[in-house]
Formats: sequence, structure tokens, C-alpha cells
Amino acid sequence: VQLQASGGGLVQAGGSLRLSCVASGGVFSTLGWYRQAPGKQRELVATVTSNDRTNYADSVKGRFTVSRDNAKKKVFLQMNSLKPEDTAVYFCSAFRFGDFRQYWGQGTQVTVSS
Repeated sequence: VQLQASGGGLVQAGGSLRLSCVASGGVFSTLGWYRQAPGKQRELVATVTSNDRTNYADSVKGRFTVSRDNAKKKVFLQMNSLKPEDTAVYFCSAFRFGDFRQYWGQGTQVTVSS
């Protein structure tokens, strides 16, 4: 399994970014995004199942939207109204059908300036 994330960058508070991740090497049940800020544990941001059921961290509800394109094996994270506390490395994550392992991409840096 390979996960290739892109779309991170530097943005001012209140701005927007869109992350993308291409998954290969299987058929995926749940795709999603996690993040890890300096000195903190990796945390869930948002996930989406193969039937488009979504789950969000409370801290991003109403600001972030996760979606997927099953045909292209892509998952997206639209991030609006960004805050400095959203600054972190964002990791794409995937589960394959019939496989309980969680796979990770390489991470993309998101920095929100105040």
C-alpha cells in the first residue's frame, strides 16, 4: 500500500487549504486524515468510509470536509477557516478491506500563521 499526500503549505488564519491523497495497492474501506503537532500525539482529523460515512474531530467540525473519489482512489480534506492551532503535519491514512492494519502516508506540513 502506498499513500501519497499533497496540498500542504503556509496560510494565514482564516484561510483555506485542500489536501489530497492518492492511495494504491488495494481496495480501501476507510480513508482519512490524522495530524500531529510538535510535542503532541497524532490525532484523528476526519475519516470517510467506502459508503461515504464521515467522522470528524470536534475541533474541526463545521470547518473541514473530508471526501473521497473511489474510482481514482483519492481522499481529500478541504480545510476552511483555518486556525493557528491547526498547524501540524497531516497524514493520510487507509484501511483495506479484509486487512486490519492502518497504513500511513508520508505527511504534509500545514502551517497557519496568526
